[in-house]
Amino acid sequence: MQDTLTAVRLKTPLADCGFALARNAEQHLRSRLRLAQLYRPAWLQASVHVAEGCSFSLGELRYEYPAELVPEGLTPIAHLRALTALGARERYPQGTPASVQAQIEKEMGLIEALRYEAFFLTVHDIVRFARSKNILCQGRGSAANSAVCYCLGITEVNPMHTTLLFERFISRERNEPPDIDVDFEHERREEVIQYIYAKYGTERTALAAALSTYRTRGAVRDTGKALGLDEPQIDALARSVHWFDDATGSHSAWPRPASMPMRRSPGAGWS
Repeated sequence: MQDTLTAVRLKTPLADCGFALARNAEQHLRSRLRLAQLYRPAWLQASVHVAEGCSFSLGELRYEYPAELVPEGLTPIAHLRALTALGARERYPQGTPASVQAQIEKEMGLIEALRYEAFFLTVHDIVRFARSKNILCQGRGSAANSAVCYCLGITEVNPMHTTLLFERFISRERNEPPDIDVDFEHERREEVIQYIYAKYGTERTALAAALSTYRTRGAVRDTGKALGLDEPQIDALARSVHWFDDATGSHSAWPRPASMPMRRSPGAGWS
């Protein structure tokens, strides 16, 4: 299995992988019986104590946003309110309609209660830079349901022309951080990336990769190629697997490689 996964990753037939394969067959989980034959009881007991001390959970992680975006003497929510009010005056030079102002206040209350204001300030800062350099950018997705995002210049959906469903973007019941996708023109995306690196430091920034999880038919095709099967054989095997097999798990005996990274141009989307 390890060798097959290596061949799939390298897109090379297993017979041609040579020294790229593991040097031995020891990369596997051993049974308790086998471990007892290899190691002293005290060593095994010590490993149990170490495992019991490893209580980390992903649920312990919390978002930490840049604090330097807030001017001295102001709180994040006060700064966000000021920027939103400024943007509202630019969007509505004749005065902000009462319905829009009510929507803004509703959103602000939830943003403050869930402490997401720093997230909005971070995205606003990146969009502000792009627009100052005439770099085309556009927010999309559920963020288009936000009047605050519209006033901040992140999205272009006028609350006056549509019925917003802000809860699709942020919900107290769902209790998940918001997700704002902003597309930047690909010819100048690198300028935005370099701005983020320069402002926040490379130790505080990262590019995220998209992952695609194998389904059975795709795993069969890639495994068949890795093992050197002929195309007609691979096609016949793959066609014998149907979409409902993934749901029922009836082909669980087939090799199922875990998530494999997809190629994606850096910065294709910001979340």
